[in-house]
Amino acid sequence: MSKDSKVQAAYGAEQIQVLEGLEPVRKRPGMYIGSTGSKGLHHLVYEVVDNAVDEALAGHCDQITIVLSEDGSVSVSDNGRGIPTDIHPRTGKSALETVLTVLHAGGKFGSGGYKVSGGLHGVGISVVNALSEWVEVTVRRQQKVHFQRFERGSSIGSLKSEDMSKSDKTLTGTTVCFKPDDQIFTDGTSFEYGILSSRLRELAYLNGGVRIVFRDERNKSLDSDQQFYEEVYFYEGGIKEYVDYMTKEKDSLHQEIIYVNSEKDGVQVEAAMQWCVDAYSDSILGFANNIRTIDGGTHIEGLKTVLTRTLNSFAKKRGKRKDGDANLAGENIREGLTAVLSVKVPDPEFEGQTKTKLGNTEVRGIVDSLVGESLSQYLEFNPGVIDLILEKAIQAFNAAEAARRARELVRRKSVLESSTLPGKLADCSSRDPSESEIYIVEGDSAGGSAKQGRDRKFQAILPLRGKILNIEKTDDAKIYKNTEIQSLITALGLGIKGEDFQVKNLRYHRVVIMTDADVDGAHIRTLLLTFFYRYQKALVEGGYIYIACPPLYKVERGKNHTYCYNESDLQKTLSNFGEKANYSIQRFKGLGEMMPKQLWETTMDPKTRMMKRVEIEDALEADRIFTILMGDKVAPRREFIETHSLELDFSTLDI
Repeated sequence: MSKDSKVQAAYGAEQIQVLEGLEPVRKRPGMYIGSTGSKGLHHLVYEVVDNAVDEALAGHCDQITIVLSEDGSVSVSDNGRGIPTDIHPRTGKSALETVLTVLHAGGKFGSGGYKVSGGLHGVGISVVNALSEWVEVTVRRQQKVHFQRFERGSSIGSLKSEDMSKSDKTLTGTTVCFKPDDQIFTDGTSFEYGILSSRLRELAYLNGGVRIVFRDERNKSLDSDQQFYEEVYFYEGGIKEYVDYMTKEKDSLHQEIIYVNSEKDGVQVEAAMQWCVDAYSDSILGFANNIRTIDGGTHIEGLKTVLTRTLNSFAKKRGKRKDGDANLAGENIREGLTAVLSVKVPDPEFEGQTKTKLGNTEVRGIVDSLVGESLSQYLEFNPGVIDLILEKAIQAFNAAEAARRARELVRRKSVLESSTLPGKLADCSSRDPSESEIYIVEGDSAGGSAKQGRDRKFQAILPLRGKILNIEKTDDAKIYKNTEIQSLITALGLGIKGEDFQVKNLRYHRVVIMTDADVDGAHIRTLLLTFFYRYQKALVEGGYIYIACPPLYKVERGKNHTYCYNESDLQKTLSNFGEKANYSIQRFKGLGEMMPKQLWETTMDPKTRMMKRVEIEDALEADRIFTILMGDKVAPRREFIETHSLELDFSTLDI
């Protein structure tokens, strides 16, 4: 962080604004952290880390260290200015105690502390205190060390302070150590390294120059040399390195990443863009104040608008399009684009149920203006780059024109009139999408059993013939001409690729992939997931996609039977039998082998079935893995298989 970017206002007790007490938090924790499951648990860490990142955004911190401890606690340390410890004018307590024990008390609220602040809920460290068994805070500030302990939201004793040693007098910063309360998080309080690491890596990319150290000091992380596992995330190039990481398995159309970093009316806009030869859809990650805006927002709208306008302008300037030619559409221009857009907004407004859509109307124009100016200037001086981008966009335009009739056919089909739906779809009688579900099955035999076994009121069945198209390496023309893909698009009411997803048009709110538990079934699942992720990613992000989990075995003993979903289940069931017990084991090779009643009992009955919802914890990693596994390049796929082969339980593979 440069000295010029620092917030010059003094940071003391008077910058801490007070709103309300902590009583409601323990009564209704879900209102403050979303849930008391895994997401809420990890959100506690994010709240504390966000405070440290705020110090970095203000230019006062360049290192953050997170440590997971064996006792279930986690500590977050930064080298910022330290939480103020002087007496707060309204509460009569130290600013530190106020921040920890009063809801919404913090430098995030009001203009005196931070110009820009991260954090989705913005509820602050007091909520962490309320939902923890204990919290210990150590502050190094103004040549003193301050310490205070809290238990379940209440302070234990007063603030203790002592002078720092001569060698430490230049040190500043805050360390917050806390242990989540198992009375609140009844599903468990163990942190998952992978979930935290992906978010911390993302924060390091978004805040170039900030070093984030993540160490796991739990015994299970010890390696053969008895060393704890530690990762350091440090990216001086910031989001340029982010895009570079996202595209390293792809063929770049142009070598240099196009980069924009500018500010207008207090809004900072940072964008990095690169087009790739071997990609047929765009991948745009949007962030507002370090929050991933899954549902887009005005900043993304601004970026898309300026890209379309600027590149169409250059197409005419460069003689690629004549006056009478139709303009290149936005999706043509964005084909193959990988971009990261990060905006920092003083007063962000988040919309939608999950608060992951930026709503500030002024941001649209600011992004349009700043990106347009920088992009035009770059392309003027790099004519070779704009020619390559335009050639790809024109190819996409021509491919789209070739598929136009198929697209219009899809567009015209009503989402509810059964006469326009695929003939092989066995629809449900309900017209309420929220209670309806569709099973996508492989082949007519499995489809036949599913049709007979289902509950016709709310369960629809769509059988697919063979393996669908791999759309990771397919252009739009082929997608819309493919019969199986068309059946999927029409049956689900997906609309057109590249258009904004409309939940109201989705005919079923549970889309269940039901395939055999063998290698072919796994491949079909992967092809379908690739289709949903690349064609209409909002389906996956919205939690509409599920994987059915049919059993592998049926164990019969006398008149009783048990279904086992894996080898471990089977061994556990058999261990309950005596040595001389008589029983039989049926191994299901495919769904078509099951009787309709069996399929209903094991895989379709909401009371007894097992299903997995497909969720994306790490958008970047999901995008990269789809490219590796389903793209054109063989070498990255081979490397991925070699790296992860030892994690496989070969006894579960049907080979």
